[in-house]
Amino acid sequence: MQKPSLPKGTRDFSPQEMARRNYIFDTIRYVYHLYGFKQIETPAMENLSTLMGKYGEEGDKLLFKILNSGDYLSAVDENILAAKNSNEMVRKISEKGLRYDLTVPFARYVVMHRNELTFPFKRYQIQAVWRADRPQKGRYREFFQCDADTIGSDSLFNEVELIQIMDEVYKRFDIRVCIKINNRKILSGIAEIIGEAEKIVDITVAIDKLDKIGLEGVNAELISKNISQEAIAKLQPIILLSGSTAEKIAVLKTVLSDSEVGMRGLEEIEFIFEKLALLKIKNQIELDLTLARGLNYYTGAIFEVKSLDVAIGSITGGGRYDNLTGVFGMPDVSGVGISFGADRIFDVLNQLDLYPKETTIGTEVLFINFGLAEVNYLLPIVSVLRARGIRVELYPDTAKMKKQMSYADSNNIPFVVLVGEDEMRSKIMRLKNMETGEQHNVDLPALLAFLTNR
Repeated sequence: MQKPSLPKGTRDFSPQEMARRNYIFDTIRYVYHLYGFKQIETPAMENLSTLMGKYGEEGDKLLFKILNSGDYLSAVDENILAAKNSNEMVRKISEKGLRYDLTVPFARYVVMHRNELTFPFKRYQIQAVWRADRPQKGRYREFFQCDADTIGSDSLFNEVELIQIMDEVYKRFDIRVCIKINNRKILSGIAEIIGEAEKIVDITVAIDKLDKIGLEGVNAELISKNISQEAIAKLQPIILLSGSTAEKIAVLKTVLSDSEVGMRGLEEIEFIFEKLALLKIKNQIELDLTLARGLNYYTGAIFEVKSLDVAIGSITGGGRYDNLTGVFGMPDVSGVGISFGADRIFDVLNQLDLYPKETTIGTEVLFINFGLAEVNYLLPIVSVLRARGIRVELYPDTAKMKKQMSYADSNNIPFVVLVGEDEMRSKIMRLKNMETGEQHNVDLPALLAFLTNR
């Protein structure tokens, strides 16, 4: 018999793990609601025509394609089969794919529902996405994103609001982070002044990998993209620029003075930092010129969040995308959004042991099953407790006491109630604290009061 297994890059989650994940989702959802975002959902699969070409060449390779139904090879030309060209073959046998992120499906949603929406439209979405990436620590093939986007507004106050949301979420998680900010217009300006404006995508994809492959690796990749040695030399001091945000901006104003697009990017960054200075932001905020966000659709401000206490990749990212809906026939609609990586946040919270104790408490009290008469007596009591919002279990079988107590221990149930013939006659219950072993006799009002107020 074949041993069961999971596809690489996917995971099962136990009840305790799901309680922790729901703590993450509920916290993010609560903060989104504070800022007026409304929830939507989109299908797990989209037409490949919706997905292809939106994530750059590398992103297209990471899309999971879904085979067409039925005898999908019968309509494929024999010459294509003989050529063994996988790219050409995919176009013939696959019309759908699993979503790579939530932003492109959201853009498709906005275009399809434009007559029902009021702009600016603020939506959030918490769903799984899939990427055919090489699994490694902190990187999975199936993972959840928690997105918030505002679309239909050019205002930079939206960027400020999203930074506040990121700060508030990590403040609630008690995770120390650095929120990194850059602007794609600044990167375009840099590409322009080093004489490689047409290579902006190659440059941003390369420098976005600085943390992973180092400066030498970035330079080697730039050379492989036929970017001149002179341009690479001009790029070095810009990539490695240090100092405060004000000092970086002052230098960039001189460096980018001949680039109109670069100066616009600087103005946007200055505006954002000026407004953030008026707010009580707890976490570090940094202007990081190496931040590029490889996705092709970003056009303005870009964000990335790194944990300061756990070595892991980005745990939140996002940015401004001025022309994403245009590819679906709805031009000139600006949007800006962020995405929390729930799976990486889960790993960070686990490593730092930052979950509140109550997060993993499920059932609050277990009623021991001594037999049919006792169960008949307890059923109405259990219903009363549940009606008051108390999480209750009644053990289903008339098993030995040791087994029922072991069940409570294994499931971290803090209290057990014992009701036998004597307790039924006197209308009391024995309440046992599973941590201390202490027992007290209580009536129903006293039990309700204790479990409600503890």
